[in-house]
Amino acid sequence: QVQLVESGGGSVQAGGSLRLSCAASGDTYNRNCMGWFRQAPGKEREGVACTYSNSGSTYYADSVKGRFTISQDNAKNTVYLQMNSLKPEDTAMYYCAARGGSWCGLAPYMYNYWGQGTQVTVSS
Repeated sequence: QVQLVESGGGSVQAGGSLRLSCAASGDTYNRNCMGWFRQAPGKEREGVACTYSNSGSTYYADSVKGRFTISQDNAKNTVYLQMNSLKPEDTAMYYCAARGGSWCGLAPYMYNYWGQGTQVTVSS
């Protein structure tokens, strides 16, 4: 089992920055891949970024490339999402997710473990 707890959400004006944190615990082999997802009201959940611990590879949605950075501190069992140049369209509930195995990508249905989410609101 894996437990995930997100923090760091809040309200910010357009152009601002936030850093989300995801504290993970439980089986390490079930969290080789850690991802961030978001869901706005009335929209489907979408992948934002993910990182594969074995290789350090990272993947980003086109909408956040160059603005968001995912990183992982293995000593702290924490994954971060640094969000810069935020836009109103980034407003959503942000979720951390984990899965084991060798696959790592941005498809939400491939992840087994989910946190409760943290709200990000960007005003214009």
